[in-house]
Amino acid sequence: MRIYFMGICGTAMGNAALLVKEQGHEVLGCDAGVYPPMCDVLAEAGITVLEGFDAERLAAFKPDQVVVGNAMSRGNPEVEWLLDQSELAYLSLPQLFHDTVLPQRCSVVITGTHGKTTTSAIAAYLLERAGTNPGWLIGGVPHDLPGGAKLGQGAPFVIEGDEYDSAFFDKRSKFIHYRPQIAVLNNLEFDHADIFRDLEDVQRTFRHFLRIIPASGYALINGDDANIAALLPAPWTQVLRVGVAEGNDLVIRSFQDAPAGAQFDLVWKGALWAQVQWPLHGLFNARNAAMAALAAALASGCGGYGGYASPRDFDLSALESFGGVRRRQEVLHADAAWTVLEDFAHHPTAVSSTIEALRAAYPNRKMTVCFEPRSNTAASSRFQREFQTALSGADRVYFGAVHRTERMKPEERLNTVAMAAKLEEGLEEAQAFASNETLFDQLSLNTLKEAGGLVVFFTNGSFDGLPLRLANLH
Repeated sequence: MRIYFMGICGTAMGNAALLVKEQGHEVLGCDAGVYPPMCDVLAEAGITVLEGFDAERLAAFKPDQVVVGNAMSRGNPEVEWLLDQSELAYLSLPQLFHDTVLPQRCSVVITGTHGKTTTSAIAAYLLERAGTNPGWLIGGVPHDLPGGAKLGQGAPFVIEGDEYDSAFFDKRSKFIHYRPQIAVLNNLEFDHADIFRDLEDVQRTFRHFLRIIPASGYALINGDDANIAALLPAPWTQVLRVGVAEGNDLVIRSFQDAPAGAQFDLVWKGALWAQVQWPLHGLFNARNAAMAALAAALASGCGGYGGYASPRDFDLSALESFGGVRRRQEVLHADAAWTVLEDFAHHPTAVSSTIEALRAAYPNRKMTVCFEPRSNTAASSRFQREFQTALSGADRVYFGAVHRTERMKPEERLNTVAMAAKLEEGLEEAQAFASNETLFDQLSLNTLKEAGGLVVFFTNGSFDGLPLRLANLH
C-alpha cells in the first residue's frame, strides 16, 4: 500500500511510519516545523518528509490510505481535500495500530502523566535482552534500542499509551485503541488543559482504559498515587501495586542517588528480586524501572510467568547498562567548565523531580534552568504557582518566549515576567525574555565570563535549536 502520514514528525507518528515501512508499505509524510531528532531518524530510514501541507501534492501521491495525526484540524488544506475524497480511506494513528499491528500480540500499554517514554523503553529493552523478540512503539529515541519502533516476531508488543485524543474526528484517548493485556498506570495528574476540564475528567478516561483490560490481563498501578487509587477497585482484572510504601506488591527500597547514578532494591512480595545500580538519576526513574521490570516479566510469559514460578526469576541485570532516552536528562556537552543538558519535562511535577535528580548528579555545579512554556498546559496560567515552586530549586532561571501566545487571552497565559520577579527574590537571577534569541544572547555571555556551571533546557519542542547551539559553543 501507499500510505501517507499527515503530521509525520510527531514522535509517535514518526515511529509508526517506520513500522509501516518495515511491513513493506510505501510511506510518504508531511509536517510543519520539522526538527530533530525525528526528522533525522526518518531520513535515515529512507522516508521522505515534506515541509508544510499541500493538497495538490497529496493528490499527486495517490495514497491508498491516509493516517491523520492528532495535531491536524479542520481548515488544513490537506484535511479539507481528504474529506472530499469519498473513496479514500483515512484513520487515526491509534486505529491503525488497533487494526494492523496489535491483533494476536501481547499488548503492554504504558500510561501515566509522566515517564511513559522512559518506562516503555525500559520494558522493551528488558524484553529484547531476554530474547523474546518483542515489538514496540516508543514516543522517543532510546539509546539502547535500534530505534523507537520495531515490529518484532515475538508475542510482546510494548506501546506508549497517551491519554491525549486520537484525532479531530475521534476524541477518545489514544490508549483506548491499544488492546491492553498488561497495562501500566505509572502516575496520574491533571494535564492537557486543551482537551480535559479538570483532574476528574482525566480520571474518567483512565477508568475507561481500565475497563478494557481482560480478566486474564494485569493492571500495574502506582500504589503510592492517590489519584490512581481513586480509580479502583477494578475486580474484572488482576491488579498489582508498585511503589515505595511497604503495602505494595513490588516495593522500591533503599533508594540512593549520587553523581555516578542511582541504586535501589526491588522487593517482590517480601523477597528481594534485584539490587539495581544504574546510570539514571531520580526516584521517578526508579519507579519507571520497577514498573517496566514487572511489566516485562509478565509479558515474557504473555500474562503468566513464562514457565517460571515468580517474576523474581526474570533477570533484571540488564538494567545496570540501560542508557536512557534522548532528550531525557540528555547531556549535549560536558567539560570542566560547563555541562549542557536537555530534558523533555513540561509539567511542574516533572520539572521539580528532574531538578532534584540533577542536584544529586551535579552537586557542585551552579544550575541555570531555561524553560520554554510550549505545551498547551505549560503555556497557560493553570500551573503558574506550581511551575514557580518547581523552578525555585535552580540557582538561575531564564524563561523563553511563551509559545503561540495568540492561543489564549492575556489573563489565561503563563505570566513569565511576574514569575521571574517572584523567583528573583530567592534565586541568584531570574529573567523572562521576549524571544528565545535574546535568552540565548544572555546565556552566551554567561558561559564566556563564568565557569563551573550546569545549563538545563526544559522543552517539549525545539527551543528554536538553542540547546545544541549552546553546546556547540564549547
